[in-house]
Formats: sequence, C-alpha cells, structure tokens
Amino acid sequence: MTTADHASEKRRDAQRQRVYAWEDRVIAPHGGGLVAFAAAQPMVDALWAELGLRFPPKVEPLPPQARRRMADADRLRLRLPLECPPWVLLHELAHCLTSTAEGFSDGHGADFMGLYLQLLTRYLRLDRDTLLASLRAAGIAVNPEARPSFLDRPA
Repeated sequence: MTTADHASEKRRDAQRQRVYAWEDRVIAPHGGGLVAFAAAQPMVDALWAELGLRFPPKVEPLPPQARRRMADADRLRLRLPLECPPWVLLHELAHCLTSTAEGFSDGHGADFMGLYLQLLTRYLRLDRDTLLASLRAAGIAVNPEARPSFLDRPA
C-alpha cells in the first residue's frame, strides 16, 4: 500500500477510533460471556439466515501473528480468536454486511454503524434510542436504515 493509499484509507475510515472508544465505553459493559470459536460459525449461519441472506461468510481462526486486532472481517470471511465477546462477533458481522466480494467496504462509516446498531438491538437487546443518543454524543455518523452493501450491487 502506498502512502497515498494509506492516507486515503485513513480518511475513508475517519470514524474508526471514535467507534472503538464508543464500544469500550457503551457496548463492552453489556458484553456478557464469551463466544467460543467452535460456536461462531453456527451463530453466523443462523444470524445470516434470520436476516434473510444466503451464503454467509466463513468463520476462520485469526492468525497468531495478528496481535494488534481482536478480529477482522470482509464479505467472504470473518476471522476470530479462540473466544470473543458477542459484541465483537456482531461488530465483525456488520463488516461482512457492509463489504462486497469485490473489496468495497464502508469501513466504520454510517452504513456500518447502522447495521451494527441493528445487530446490537436485535441480538444483544440493547435499547436503540439509548444507543443512538450515545452515538450522537460521540460524534459518530449512523444510518439507521442501512442495508447490506451487496444487496444494492448487481450480481
């Protein structure tokens, strides 16, 4: 990646650090237990199906050399450690929903946050209005009506 590409990536994902700080402050305290890696694929498959989608991303182990990240994801795969809090799984699933197989990604943008918000309210049962107020207070853009990115692109 060139310096210009790296600068462009940082601009495009300008909310990233604010989102991480918001998660630490607002979401992590509600995390509950841990999701074991072995349980992650069945959960992803079930959540994907509940959303009316086909072809869920494949859950893979996070490589041991990935020391600076808890997990990562794109449209085709979701990489997790041996266990993680449920909100981390939902965060990464929101990345899967806002990415395409061709490499388009919303990063931590308004569509990502909208889908993440939908997942948090549906599966962790967090209050939508409280989350929206905390997002506004943190200066994080959110599109509450966001849809998966790949649904809006031709096949």
